[in-house]
Amino acid sequence: MTNETAAHSREPIALHDALASFDALWSPRIVTRVNDYDVRVAKVEGEYLWHVHDDTDEFFLVVEGELDIALRDAAGERTVTLPRGSVFTVPRGTEHKPIARSRASILLFEPTGTLTVGDRHEEVPDYVDATTGHALA
Repeated sequence: MTNETAAHSREPIALHDALASFDALWSPRIVTRVNDYDVRVAKVEGEYLWHVHDDTDEFFLVVEGELDIALRDAAGERTVTLPRGSVFTVPRGTEHKPIARSRASILLFEPTGTLTVGDRHEEVPDYVDATTGHALA
C-alpha cells in the first residue's frame, strides 16, 4: 500500500493488522491521512533521542504496552507515563524523549512531512529511523 493509497483508503484499517505488517522499531508507518496530517503507527522499545519540533505539537496514543516521555521545558525536566490507551500531546518547542522500557506500540498524529527526529535533536543513533514515515506494506 503506498502513502497515496493509505491516504485515500475507502476501507477500514485495523491497527492490529497495520502493526503486524512490519517489525522495525522506531520506524513509523503511515496508516492514513486526515487533511494535512499523517496518522502513523510505530513499534518502540528502549530510548529514542532528545528532540524538538519547533512548529508543531506531537500527539501520542499508546496502543499496546507503556510509554514514558521525558520532557524538558521552562519549568524543568519531568517524565510522563502513558499506560495502554492513554494519550498525550507534547507542545511545540518542548524538548522530549520517548522511552519504552519494554516493547510498545504507539499511534502518532502530526503534520504530513514532519521528520521523526524533529527540527533540532541530539546525534541520531543507528537504531533510529529519521523519516517522515513509511507506507504500510
